[in-house]
Amino acid sequence: MFGFLKKLFGSEDSERLVEVINNGATLIDVRSKGEFASGSVKNAVNIPLNEISSKVKSLKNKENIVVFCRSGMRSKQAQSILKQAGITNVFNGGSLQNMKNITR
Repeated sequence: MFGFLKKLFGSEDSERLVEVINNGATLIDVRSKGEFASGSVKNAVNIPLNEISSKVKSLKNKENIVVFCRSGMRSKQAQSILKQAGITNVFNGGSLQNMKNITR
């Protein structure tokens, strides 16, 4: 069951995430502006999920993108939106807590 939940809400392989983050990936917190104001991870920018489609053009030139949110649900949606727009180098970081653990 955990494997199913990880696939549904979880993040990419942690080792791969660490690699792309250490190589300067753009970190995008897709939570609301209010949630972001309460804290995020270092170097993250806030692009709420409902604004992600309007930012596609500015994200196309990024080498790697890692999206994350509170639980991993919105980040999965953001990843899908970006991939459908032709951005293939986007990774789902999952939850904020997962990203905090990875970026320590």
